[in-house]
Formats: sequence, C-alpha cells, structure tokens
Amino acid sequence: MRYGHVDLTPPWKKSHPAPEVPAEPGLVAEEVATGFCGAVIRTEKTAEGPTVTLEDRFGRHRVFPLAPRAFMIDGRTVTLVRPAAAAPQRPTRTASGSLAVPNARARVARAGRIYVEGRHDAELVEKVWGDDLRIEGVVVEYLSGIDDLPAIVADFAPDQDARLGILVDHLVPGSKESRIAAEVTSAHALVVGHPYIDVWEAVKPASVGIAAWPAIPRGQDWKTGVCRALNWPENTGAAWQRILATVTTYKDLEPELLGRVEELIDFVTSPPHT
Repeated sequence: MRYGHVDLTPPWKKSHPAPEVPAEPGLVAEEVATGFCGAVIRTEKTAEGPTVTLEDRFGRHRVFPLAPRAFMIDGRTVTLVRPAAAAPQRPTRTASGSLAVPNARARVARAGRIYVEGRHDAELVEKVWGDDLRIEGVVVEYLSGIDDLPAIVADFAPDQDARLGILVDHLVPGSKESRIAAEVTSAHALVVGHPYIDVWEAVKPASVGIAAWPAIPRGQDWKTGVCRALNWPENTGAAWQRILATVTTYKDLEPELLGRVEELIDFVTSPPHT
C-alpha cells in the first residue's frame, strides 16, 4: 500500500534480491526449477552467458545458466555467480633458483663488474641471473673475445672495492684461454670458465630438444657446423635465439656453467677484507 510517495508496505512483505554466492568448486546447491541437487564442478563463460555445472551423488552432470536461475543452499534461495578470478601468484624463486624478493628495487651499481666473453654469454647470464644481479647491483659486460683481456684488466685496475670477475669459454688446461687467465688473475680479479667450446653447449641438450650437441671437426666454424648438423638454417644469430628461448631456469643449464657464474657473483659482492 502506498500513500503519496511513501511506501507503507511492511518490511516482511517486501521482496528482497537473493544474495549472491560465488559458485566455488565443491559448493552443494539445488536448482529450484528442476530440483537437481549437486556439487559445483566448474563455471564457464559461454556465448549465451555464464553457466555452472553440477554433479549429483550418482555422478550425473547438469549444466545451468547462472542467471536468472534460482538455487537453494542450506534452505535459502541464492543467486550463483562466477567466482572472482584468483590473483596471479608471484614467483617464489628467480630463474637462478634464489628466493624472489617482491617489489625489490635495483641496487645502485657496484664499482665491481663481471665480464663475459661474448654477447650470447651476456644474454644467457641476464636471463637466468638478471634478478639477482640487479638486487646485488652487479653489472655484466661482454668482451669480443679475450685476446685483449690483459689490457682491459689493467685499464680497469681492480682493487678490494672494485673487484673484477671474468667468465671465459673453453677454459681447459693448456689452452690459450688458460694462459691468458693465469696472466690476469689476482687477489681482486678472478677468472673462471666452463669447458665448452661455446656457451651454446652449456644449455642442456634436452632443454633444446636434441639428443646431444654434435661434434664439429677442428678447423670448421663451430656454430655454423652445429646448424648444419642439426639441419637448422645457417643463421647463427637466429639459432642462438632459438636456444635461448628454451632456457627458463637454472635447471636448463649444465652445472659446469652454473657453479662458475655463482662463484663470480659471490666474488664480486663479497665485502672487502679489513
């Protein structure tokens, strides 16, 4: 009953919208029109509108539109709605396996540096250790080979407040690389390396989708030979991007590289001796 603009209908006679309840998996509900009762299996977005699938105690499934259908839960009429989307989970580990630090700001760069032998080495180190390096304030630079390394180290002039770590490919006894490494190593300059001819080989073959890295005869360009042996187009830049795309975490890399990079990071970031 209304008088003028005043609603005089008693509160208990007024219609109230059914409360909305998220259709979470496992919720037991009864569809009022059919009497079908079951647990929510899933909700889906369709062209006709959102739906809910219920499964009864006999394992039978029925699909119902979420609106304008009425459902009963514990004796009360409700409107089922799609659950809110879950917030994306933050990764708990970085690609290197370290504990992730949410919203961490990059540290001001240290005076110390890590040098690696080539662009591919630098890109691989950035992909796996990039988060760690930014938190530690370590800059990675790449060299075009190591023939000029003695002059580069002398120009850098490493000391206890600015240590220099250097990663070298194919660092094996008796090699040119080992002789140069011995020449520049000091208390404030550490040279480490992996045994592979190129950093490509430090990516596990299984991660790349091959049985093994092919053996390339001496005197032949190694990367070009790999492309030919694997029937890849002879574009080494494109081949490297193909390899790099398969690396998502430290688990895709060989231990011989992992340990050496971690060693360099520790060396460069260790507090100076007093």
